[in-house]
Parts: sequence; C-alpha cells; structure tokens
Amino acid sequence: MKFFFKPLTYLTIVAFGLFACNSDDSVSDDSVSDDGIDDEEVAVTELHAAFAAFNTDAVTVILSDDGTEVNIETTGFPDHSSIYWEPDNALYIDEPGVTKTTEDTYIGGGQGEAASFTVDATPDLTGATVTTQLNTIGIAVSGASIFNDQEGMGDLDQAAGSLDWAGAHKGPGVYHYHLEPTPITSDDDNLVGILLDGVFIYGRQCSSTGTNPTGLDASGGHTSTTQYTDGVEEYHYHIINEVYTTGNYAYSPAYVLFAGPFQGY
Repeated sequence: MKFFFKPLTYLTIVAFGLFACNSDDSVSDDSVSDDGIDDEEVAVTELHAAFAAFNTDAVTVILSDDGTEVNIETTGFPDHSSIYWEPDNALYIDEPGVTKTTEDTYIGGGQGEAASFTVDATPDLTGATVTTQLNTIGIAVSGASIFNDQEGMGDLDQAAGSLDWAGAHKGPGVYHYHLEPTPITSDDDNLVGILLDGVFIYGRQCSSTGTNPTGLDASGGHTSTTQYTDGVEEYHYHIINEVYTTGNYAYSPAYVLFAGPFQGY
C-alpha cells in the first residue's frame, strides 16, 4: 500500500493511501507477485464512479496501467465564488464579514497552488490510523484542497475570521477548505472529495438512509452503500454533524470538514 502527495512546485512524501471500488465486475484480487504487483495491492479495471463528480476543468484523474494506483492532479482553483478571487474575476464576491488573510492574496496569484497525489486503487483498511498533518489532506470535487481543523501551530479559531462563505481561505499558499464547503454540500449526501488515504468523504447525510448517519467512527467513517457504489457497501467518511462554534467566523452554522485521523493505513 503506498501513497504520495506532490504539490507541483515541490515534493513532500507524506504517507500512503487507498481508494475504494468494490464493484465485483471491476475489481480483481491480483495478489500474484510475478507480474510485479505488490501482494497487498488489488487491481481495478476502471475508475471509481465517484470521480465523475469532480470538476474536470481543475481535476485530472488517471488509473495506472496495471490498475493498482490512481493519480489525482488539480490546478487548485475552485469552481465557485469567493472573496479570494481577484476583484475583476467573474467569481469574485464581496464578503464584508470576512477578514482576508492578506489583502493581496488571490486564487491564482500564488505559488504551489497546483497539487497531485497518488493512492492505491483499492482501500486497505486493515492498518493503523494516522493523524492528519498540516497542508493538503485531500482534494475536493471543486478542485480546491482540503485541510484539517488546525491552522499553523494552533487550532482553527485564530484564523476563522478569514474563512469565506465556503469555509475556506488562502494565504499565502493554496486556497483550501477547513469547514463544510457549502458550495459543494450543506447537510446533504453530496460527495465532497477524496482524502490522501484514498477514502472518499461525503456531506453530513448518507445516501443509504437519507439521514445524518449515527454510529460513525472517530473519523466520521462507516461502511454502507453510496450513490456511486451500485448497491455495494464500502467504507467512506462523512462530515461529522457537530456544530463548530467560534466567535469570529462570519457564517453559521459551521462544521469541521475533516479532523482525522486517516483510517486508510
């Protein structure tokens, strides 16, 4: 099982990961090692159906020739409005309640906004959990990065005033979400994105029941069908339905997108 994350302007090896596709006609147990495939890797013949939800103007997803890995690349630019676009951009909106990280910080105006990472094509959830790190921990369907609930060396509260209506900010690196990204999901079952351990994350509701799921693990994860699994159960995360309260965030209610830990190790 392997994983690497690579902002396109620099390389950071973080960890390894996984990705789910349990359809019987698209997954084969390829544990034979004489073809060079790792014994723990499982090959698939097609990309997971959930990748159809990603913004193709920003995100490129490629299945490796041997079907054991998936490479995901993004420009880092979201497909929705924000105060973090330049004022002459069609997606710029004024958000009087938001205090930008720095006034001259704009989407597309920084360094290292594009990113890529590779995960195993099939999840292996038999290993240990791993704490999330600062920086990108996943890519959302919009094309923007997903961060955890930490900011710099402290908690998110100190920077909550700079988060836009999407629960995101930029400064000075990538534009990224810390909170439930309301342009993508708002108390529904929409797909939010994929995390660095290869597991998909959805909104606060689960399509299997149409309600806020109960009995989630510490990461907001559980195993059930989703709208992309054709009746097959698979492990996935949800945004946990617990209100995040802070006095300086301009919008409410708010929910932390993902605090971890990763389960895909």
